[in-house]
Amino acid sequence: MSTFSVWISAMRLRTLPLSVSGIILASCLAHYKGVFSWSVCILAILTTLSFQILSNFANDYGDGVKGTDNAERIGPERAIQSGKITPKQLFKAIKLNIVIALLLAITLIYVAFGTNYLLLSSLFLVLGVASIIAAMKYTVGDNAYGYRAMGDIFVFIFFGLVSVLGCYTLFAKSLDFIPVLPACTVGLLSMGVLNLNNMRDRVSDEKVNKITLAVKLGAQKAKIYHFALIITALSLAIIFGVVFYKNALNLIFLIAFIPLLIHLKTVVKNKEPKLLDPELKKVALTTVLLAILMGVGQLL
Repeated sequence: MSTFSVWISAMRLRTLPLSVSGIILASCLAHYKGVFSWSVCILAILTTLSFQILSNFANDYGDGVKGTDNAERIGPERAIQSGKITPKQLFKAIKLNIVIALLLAITLIYVAFGTNYLLLSSLFLVLGVASIIAAMKYTVGDNAYGYRAMGDIFVFIFFGLVSVLGCYTLFAKSLDFIPVLPACTVGLLSMGVLNLNNMRDRVSDEKVNKITLAVKLGAQKAKIYHFALIITALSLAIIFGVVFYKNALNLIFLIAFIPLLIHLKTVVKNKEPKLLDPELKKVALTTVLLAILMGVGQLL
């Protein structure tokens, strides 16, 4: 494998669509409300991608140096685990990524608010810094929150609330009720993706003292928790569709319910953690589809 391919693999491209699903949804809702801007949309996508790649690099680094990514791990082989990228090389890439992410975030804030919204600009600058810290502290350091069963909370905040509500505010320059339910829906489904990952790795994580929520709950209760996440997310999407209903096309997002309900049946019957790995991609891509259809449905 070439050096370029190794770095592309370390970026974990399959995680990127999920990271921008909230941005796409917020952009559609902004268009629906007549406040959409292409420049804000593109910069928001680029900024989010930079944060997600930073998170993936930091996750690889943190788990790699702690020995969490070892031969017993079920998921795809990681960069440090494979020996193709050294911890020193990856840490240099992380520092470069932080600079890029900050520059993109500052540019996005300026393009969105200019010099007329000082309070909002300051708030989003704080959110940008918080996003970088959250990306780093998931697995890096002695007090990494991903090792203390707190990853789910941060995923809901950043993949749901910050992604959808935050992006919508960049367009509208004010808060609105319309993105609240979609933000919670995307946040809960993103938690579902993380929980799947943690259920898959539950046994190996417990052996290296990585305490995820799946480790704390155990196999059966983790399934119940997963079921609750998905069903609650779908319920909130239905409520959104009813509250903002104008015509039948607004409910086009119901199509995305089918693969998610099939997925739940698979999880309930699952007895081999490694067989959950394909479900990660299914739920992530279905979340992207649901987000797109929820947004586009409001424009039809």
